[in-house]
Amino acid sequence: MKKKLPPAKTPLPRFRSDSEAANYFQAHSVSDVWDQLPEAEPAQASKKLERSIRERHAAAKSPISIRLGSEQIAAAQKIAAAKSVGYQTQLRMWIAEGIKREAKRA
Repeated sequence: MKKKLPPAKTPLPRFRSDSEAANYFQAHSVSDVWDQLPEAEPAQASKKLERSIRERHAAAKSPISIRLGSEQIAAAQKIAAAKSVGYQTQLRMWIAEGIKREAKRA
C-alpha cells in the first residue's frame, strides 16, 4: 500500500541541485499546488542528443514481410503468450537464435 505524501509548499522552494529537487518531490505531492505552478518552457534537445536520436533511429529494426501459415502464427502466439511476450518478439528471438547457431557452424 502506498503511503500518502504530504502536500508541497506553495510556492515551491528553490533547489540548489537536481538531486535536492528529486529528494523533495519524492517526499512531497504537488497535486494540491499543480494549478499554481508556473508553466515551463519546452525543453530544447542539444545538437549532440539530436544526433544520438537520429543515429539510434537509423539503427532501429527494419520492417520486413514474411509469409507464414496460419497454423505457424497460431503456434507462435500460443508459445509467446505462455512466456508473456508478444508473438512477433518471440519470432525475432527464434530468428536471432537460429542465426547465432548457424553462424557457429559456418
